[in-house]
Amino acid sequence: MHSSHLLLEEPIRMATILEPSKASFFPAMTKIVGTLGPRSRSVEVISSCLKAGMSVMEFSERLSYFGIATSLIIYLTKVIGQDLKTAARNVNYWSGVTTMIPLIGGFLADSYLGRFHAVLVSSIIYLMGLFVMTLSRVVPGLKPCSRGVDTCPKARDIHVAFFFLALYLISIGTGGHKPSLESFGADQFDDDHPGERKKKMSFFNWWNTGLCAGVLLGVTVIVYVQDHVSWAAADVTLTIVMGLTLVVFWVGRPFYRFRRPTGSPFTPLARVAVAAFVKRKLPCPSGSDGLYEVPKGDKGARGRLLFRTDRLKFLDKAAIIEPDDHNPNPWRLATVTQVEEMKLVVHVIPIWFATMPFAISLAQGTTFFIKQGTTLDRHLGHDFLLPPASIFGLAAIAMIAMITIYDYALEPLARRIKGRERGITVLQRIGVGMAINILAMLVAAVVERRRLDFLWRHGSSASMSIFWLAPQFLLYGIGDGFAIVGLQEFFYDQVPDSMRSLGIALYLSVLGAANFLSSLLITVVDRVSGKVGKSWFGKDLNSSRIDYFYWLLAGITALDVCVFAVIASRYTYKNVSRTVKNAVADCYEGDGDGVEAMA
Repeated sequence: MHSSHLLLEEPIRMATILEPSKASFFPAMTKIVGTLGPRSRSVEVISSCLKAGMSVMEFSERLSYFGIATSLIIYLTKVIGQDLKTAARNVNYWSGVTTMIPLIGGFLADSYLGRFHAVLVSSIIYLMGLFVMTLSRVVPGLKPCSRGVDTCPKARDIHVAFFFLALYLISIGTGGHKPSLESFGADQFDDDHPGERKKKMSFFNWWNTGLCAGVLLGVTVIVYVQDHVSWAAADVTLTIVMGLTLVVFWVGRPFYRFRRPTGSPFTPLARVAVAAFVKRKLPCPSGSDGLYEVPKGDKGARGRLLFRTDRLKFLDKAAIIEPDDHNPNPWRLATVTQVEEMKLVVHVIPIWFATMPFAISLAQGTTFFIKQGTTLDRHLGHDFLLPPASIFGLAAIAMIAMITIYDYALEPLARRIKGRERGITVLQRIGVGMAINILAMLVAAVVERRRLDFLWRHGSSASMSIFWLAPQFLLYGIGDGFAIVGLQEFFYDQVPDSMRSLGIALYLSVLGAANFLSSLLITVVDRVSGKVGKSWFGKDLNSSRIDYFYWLLAGITALDVCVFAVIASRYTYKNVSRTVKNAVADCYEGDGDGVEAMA
């Protein structure tokens, strides 16, 4: 029987070189299996370039997504012919599906495909979606209107079918691409080496800077092409850019670090639950003595060990060693690390729910915020007409600026003041972003009321500048610089190591669930306000009272911040003991096919 409380030695650093003939279906590649330390200078330079290549791939995906998403409500109302409520719901449904599917993609990436292959397959599906969308706007038989007609009151059914097929292919592509690429990028940093760990602390900040660059060009250049050239020209551009970045990603495969898929991450969690239930009548342990942990050199000792914590003590019963545990049954005896991983999953769930009401207000950024811009004066000078969706670029600029200020000024200052590696906790960062979002909703309500007053006095708001919307978009972007980046880092870091793609998917699913709830909220508010008076949502923006809706969202978010603060104050962060290494570790360099290499 193994010792009940193991004192582990310093990590054993070893590497196993596999012959090229054993390196799966890329015979020219050689895998390095084991603990990865700092690389040679030449390899590090190449690796850094390829990490930048991953950021470029994320840039191209965000370029496509926001080029489509920010102008989608305009396309649905002006080209397809839907009313405002229906179009807003369809945008929310699509955004919701797009940000919920990553739960499936993240699970498959962590469990079976591996993150590299998940990115590759999903990017191909994404590319197919862009291609189908291009066909729906280029092929005469698939265009919105009959041949020889440029505009029509309502698009043909064949166009609507192909257009929505393309949209949801893009959703499926995003489902694997979004969680896998981001976590794959973070996998390129070794947590065991201080230099790489320090670089990783800035990874999510700069990842989001590249992301925002894609957003910025998507809502300016791509939207301009849609508005002043043609929708088809924009689609062709997006398809070419995505195809080129996919090639760049593929070429870099010999220099990436890979984490092999470990099977379903839910199986160890289920084992902990079963073992704790079987031993439910045993007394809760008061400390780590008498609890089971993997012994040194054991084949199961891959990855990082976690210290025991005092939360959810009843789960600790799963790790209690009984007299008959000479040959431990994994369904009756779990390790301390497995128990702590179960606790991590349980404890991130309240954070997931607590951030969802705040995310409902974020959903307005690509629906009603954009639609407001269509009713205002969009002239820059005498000749240039700003596409309404391009105003979203202010949010991207604000987010880039906020991330830069945070990384170079706020965080270093907080480190010096508090004297610790991280000056501002991740949950504090999220809370600040949520509070700023309340201000964005309040400003949006005031601006919309002014727009309506202008409309009622002058019969039109077309002479009111679109830059009245600038404050709400700037606050929206600043809030994202805190909250969105914080959510990404929190869900990546605080889930078990084997679930990191799924962790990124959890962050995305907050936004996805919020989009569905936004649609539900619109429906409920529409019915309730219609029964007590005039509905807040009319056929168009000028017959609606979106300002009331913004006030409601500000109130909901304010209550949410209070709930979040209580939950966050009681949260205990992951407590890593040390890293266990053995001759067959879970990280390696090569071409991405980890299954055969690990056999």
